[in-house]
Parts: sequence; structure tokens; C-alpha cells
Amino acid sequence: MANIQIRKYRDDDDGKVKSMFTMGMSEHVPSAFTHLLKQPVNQMVLMCTFCALMASSKSFLLPILATTFLLAGTRQFVVYMFNHYIDSVLRQDLCNITETYLKQKDSCFWVAESDGVVVGSVACLPSESAAGCLELKRMSVRRSHRGMGIAKALCRTVADFTRERGYPAVMLHTSVVQTDAQKLYEHMGFKKIREFYPPQISAKITNFSLFEYRLDLQR
Repeated sequence: MANIQIRKYRDDDDGKVKSMFTMGMSEHVPSAFTHLLKQPVNQMVLMCTFCALMASSKSFLLPILATTFLLAGTRQFVVYMFNHYIDSVLRQDLCNITETYLKQKDSCFWVAESDGVVVGSVACLPSESAAGCLELKRMSVRRSHRGMGIAKALCRTVADFTRERGYPAVMLHTSVVQTDAQKLYEHMGFKKIREFYPPQISAKITNFSLFEYRLDLQR
């Protein structure tokens, strides 16, 4: 991990951090779309639509066009959901990172810098779902700098911060489609403790679940 420095967030990092978060979340659109297509109910809808149009039109063209339209609409739905989530985060805790993370007790935001360029970020604050624990949030590493141990170093930074403040554990949430993140957290010693759905009805319809992880710290 040569030439990588992890430091606290500064106000002039704002645009870089938001851009990195946006790009990182947008990368999950293809895997979320694939996840959606794997759901039996969606496969049944596509197959029934194709067969019904095939039987009624006696032509391949109409069912193929209709199925293509449904697939395109499904992908646009996934894009909309991710854009909606990104926009909500940019309006909430990332709207004013200094106020949310640097001026609150037991909260912090860090960036990883390589040769003066911000290439990673992570934050933590008191967990709302697990009293007495801190929650790791906004982990992101630029695609060009992955595989260099930056994400692991950012995880350790949060763990050290949490331990120094006397908290027993670090919590975090990640989605069913973020498989690389799941592997990273499990490698770092996090244990998956539950699976649940976010409050949006669309999440249950699409079987888009979240995982909660916990890392117990030794004092």
C-alpha cells in the first residue's frame, strides 16, 4: 500500500468524496439488475408475457419486442432506485460531512489519499440499530486503487477509533448485491448477524435485502 495516507476529512475533499460515493454506488446497477432477473416471480412474468404474445400473435417479433421492452424497463427501474438512494444520501449525511461526522461525539470521517488524490473514504458514528456500538459507513475505494489493501486499512482505522473510545463492537450494513464488500468484511472478522429488508416496498418485491455485520473488539 505504497504512497497511501489515511487522514481526517477536510472541507476541500467534499466534491471528491461525493463523486467517489456516487460512482461506487452506480457500479452496483448491473449486479442488482442481474439479481432482479434471477427472482422466480420476474422470470415467470417474462416467460408468461412471451408465451401469451406468441400464442396470440403467431409471430416471434411481437413477443421478442415486448420482452425486450420489459427488460429495458426493469433496468431503468434499478437505475432509478440507485439514483434515488444516492440522492437521498447526498441530501442527508453527505450534505455536510463536517457537521455530521466531525462535530459530533464519537464520529469521524477519513479519506485515503494517494499522491495527493483522494482514492478512498470511510466514516463512523454511533449506531442507531445497536446501542453502545459504532457503525461503519460510507466505505468507498476508487476502482483504479482496489486490491491495494486500502479498504482493509480503512476498516482498521474505524476499528481502532471504536476501540479507543471504549465501544465493544463495530456494526455495518451492506446489500445482497455487494458481494465483494461482504467478502472484505468477513475477511476482516465481521460476522453476519441478520438479514432484513429496507422499509421501501420495492425492496421486498425485488427481494433486495440488507445484511447487518458486527465486529467484536478485544480490549
